[in-house]
Amino acid sequence: MLSLTGGFVLLAAVLHASWNALLHGNRDRFLSMAWMSIAIAVASTYVVVSHPLPAVASWPYIVASGLVHIVYNISLVRSYRRNDLALAYPIARGSSPLLVALGAAVFAHEAIGPVSALGIALTSAGIIAIALQRHRVSRAGVLAALATGATIALYTVIDGIGVRLSDGQPLVYTAWMFMFYWLMPLLFVATRGITPLWTPLRDEPLAVASSLAGGLVSLAAYGIVIWALQSGAMGMVSALRETSVVFAVLIGRVFLRETVTATRWLACLVVAAGAVCLGL
Repeated sequence: MLSLTGGFVLLAAVLHASWNALLHGNRDRFLSMAWMSIAIAVASTYVVVSHPLPAVASWPYIVASGLVHIVYNISLVRSYRRNDLALAYPIARGSSPLLVALGAAVFAHEAIGPVSALGIALTSAGIIAIALQRHRVSRAGVLAALATGATIALYTVIDGIGVRLSDGQPLVYTAWMFMFYWLMPLLFVATRGITPLWTPLRDEPLAVASSLAGGLVSLAAYGIVIWALQSGAMGMVSALRETSVVFAVLIGRVFLRETVTATRWLACLVVAAGAVCLGL
């Protein structure tokens, strides 16, 4: 039977796939990411000013994770410029659980049992298979998606260690880490100027609203993951979260009208089998 923590991580997977679909569905993904980041940063600021500071020991991890997340956002935008959702998202997410499990073993001395190891392997293999079913896979596109996956693994391990040093304050830890998202709109303005950021408020208010909503969904999704990382093995939490790829395939098929082959559906079943192993 799936644990309570596992159930919440699966909820985070659905939320994560949803905000990635919102980002991919927008024409200007850098602009969309800037507005998503504004929503995340504003909500985080509210938590920061209304709660005490997290434990001092967690601060180096907050700073490191915040900076890696900015690199992740930029890498994600680049990846979506080169691929559709059903390709870029699985490669990025599928390449991370094994790296997370390795990083957790090296830096947090976590041991993983055989059933959980099988679950991580099945999840990663199924996710990569989902992506590689497409025949038109450019080298540059794959490299961009793999770079995104590497940043995912890096910030997951950082946060897995950092939240355990936060003195039981996952909400405050998450909020302080996401304060770094104020850098995203600043990067946008530095690159394009202030006018392209504000003009869509008048010309495309629905697009801005969807980006703001996506930001809040993203905040909730990763907040759940950080909460789960307090007690769950990092590799297991990461692999279970990456079942979001199955939901991304569904969203890509239903809402973005992307083609999904029978072989890709079979790969989704492999991911589901991995999730079952992780829930045992």
